[in-house]
Amino acid sequence: MTLWLIPLLPLAGAAINGLFGRRFSRKLVATVALAFTAASFLWALVIASRFLSGGQVPIADHVATWLQIGDFRIEYGFLVDQLSMVMMLVVTGVGFLIHIYSVAYMEHEGGYYRYFSYLNLFMFFMLTLVLANNYLLMFVGWEGVGLASYLLIGFFFRRDSAADAGKKAFITNRIGDFGFLIALFLLVKNFGTLQFADLFDKVAKYSPGAEVGVGVLTAIALLMLMGATGKSAQIPLYVWLPDAMEGPTPVSALIHAATMVTAGVYMICRSNAIFSRAPIALTVVAIIGTLTAFFAATIGITQTDIKRVLAYSTVSQLGYMFMAAGVAAYSAAIFHLMTHAFFKGLLFLGAGSVIHGVGGEQDMRKMGGLKKYMPWTFWTMFAATCAISGIPFFAGFYSKDEILWQAYSSPHGSWIFWLVGVITAYMTSFYMFRLLFMTFTGEYRGAIEPAHGHGAHDDHGHHGTPHESPWMMLGPLVILGILSVVGGYVGVGHRFENFLAPVTPSVLSEPQTAALAAPESAALPAQQSEPASENSGLEDELMAISILCAFSGLGLAWFLYVKRRDLPDKIADSLGGLYTTVLNKYYVDQIYGAAIIRPLINGSRAILWRGIDAGAIDGTLNASAKGAQETGGAFRRLQSGNIRSYAGWVAAGAAVVVIYMVWMGTR
Repeated sequence: MTLWLIPLLPLAGAAINGLFGRRFSRKLVATVALAFTAASFLWALVIASRFLSGGQVPIADHVATWLQIGDFRIEYGFLVDQLSMVMMLVVTGVGFLIHIYSVAYMEHEGGYYRYFSYLNLFMFFMLTLVLANNYLLMFVGWEGVGLASYLLIGFFFRRDSAADAGKKAFITNRIGDFGFLIALFLLVKNFGTLQFADLFDKVAKYSPGAEVGVGVLTAIALLMLMGATGKSAQIPLYVWLPDAMEGPTPVSALIHAATMVTAGVYMICRSNAIFSRAPIALTVVAIIGTLTAFFAATIGITQTDIKRVLAYSTVSQLGYMFMAAGVAAYSAAIFHLMTHAFFKGLLFLGAGSVIHGVGGEQDMRKMGGLKKYMPWTFWTMFAATCAISGIPFFAGFYSKDEILWQAYSSPHGSWIFWLVGVITAYMTSFYMFRLLFMTFTGEYRGAIEPAHGHGAHDDHGHHGTPHESPWMMLGPLVILGILSVVGGYVGVGHRFENFLAPVTPSVLSEPQTAALAAPESAALPAQQSEPASENSGLEDELMAISILCAFSGLGLAWFLYVKRRDLPDKIADSLGGLYTTVLNKYYVDQIYGAAIIRPLINGSRAILWRGIDAGAIDGTLNASAKGAQETGGAFRRLQSGNIRSYAGWVAAGAAVVVIYMVWMGTR
């Protein structure tokens, strides 16, 4: 089965546009980018249909042996099972829609061929990451998406803020990747393989507390978590993602909503055999996810840049996914990953449509009343807002409710996780409907004259009157809008959980942990560990609370931003320093700058530059050169050209020789 074609096709598009795109017309550049991405998506559909019709038996594609060192062997190979199939379809499907959207959105930007080359390159690395059949090849894709992200975030490289954001993302991710790499070294040392099938079979022999179980597996899981916090923007490495909004808006939709930032969630769920045997690491995952979800949501409430609200929303929703993975509800994490790709991709693309329609403005305080100018954008964003807020019967409602229930009922869960999750859901509903009402209701607060040279992130100053986007941009919005409505129904009746059960087994209680020693336990049907029927009433009660929170957030946003528009400023003034602190994102960037970045720069300047480079290395070389120069100068003065001076030196030399000979003769 030629699985390698799925990532190879976008790579071919990236190479063609990257090498020859400068000489192509914009239409040809777009045709190349779309054709290869569409071919990858269609082939992924063919593979998925064969997988589903073939009894859901994993499809493996061994391309070549990559490394062979004694018994240690790494394949260059790909794997399609239940988990990678979901990721493959999300990456290729949503990625293709964003490529279509980009054709119109980037039409008037410079570097058109470069943009699509980078976008195709990102698709190649992301597909390599999710389809790899071993950790080393996954790590290649892992690092590759970091590179592609750097290129796309810094696409407007002539603007310092974009260049700095690209470097910030790249460096922050390298911190997390260091931990992931050390985890791979520990896997090789303790298990002798990085192939998923072989490794998970060996890990299955252990349970928490047995031999290598607690110490090594916990260390490996925590180091993997370090990598995941960088890639998926969790505390403390989340700071790169809000700044990444400096890139073009379609980049935000693709990389920072639908695909790249979910790589950490995917890696943890793929590694569930390790994490399930490291309960301490699982608890840390849940705590980090819960704190991140709440922390980012509080910041999102105060932001006025439409893209930054969505950026902090992404960080918060990723926290939900980590919370689910941390309570061993891996299928719930992937379920929310999938629905999040639909509604958050739509929200970013919708924000791009708004920015395009108002001449590049991103400040929601200068918008308003856009519903009458941009009805298609409004209704699609309304669907996405309902989905992310957990309004019943929209996609996000089903996945978020599953996470909250598992956070409460799982053996690894806690009522604290559930409570923080519900409060976060309330804040999410509030700030997302705040975004919707500030942008689309009331009267338009922007300028009606031509809006060129506004200095916004994406330059779309066509004319000052707000206008709807072209259908090349609206088409993907409509498709994602439909998915934001119906995409959650695949999880009704535990269908999605049952589908993923062979790869991400259901939550195991403590007495069941010992059964992990049996390899066949990895494929236990989900229904064997479903909550008891007497808990169904409790589940309904908790669901009712989350629904109440969703509508309460909507109601509060309506009251403050539709009914009483004067109140938000009064409330902000009354909160004083607290509001300022949250508005400035708790000064985390400033704290990192003072505690880490400036000491590193100052230390590097004082020790590495002035001390070692200038003082030791340059000093040694300069001193050697000066010594040679002074020695040469001294000998040069001996060559005076004076015959009497030469005769004197000859006489002195002869005297020394005579004295030496006499001294030797008298011994």
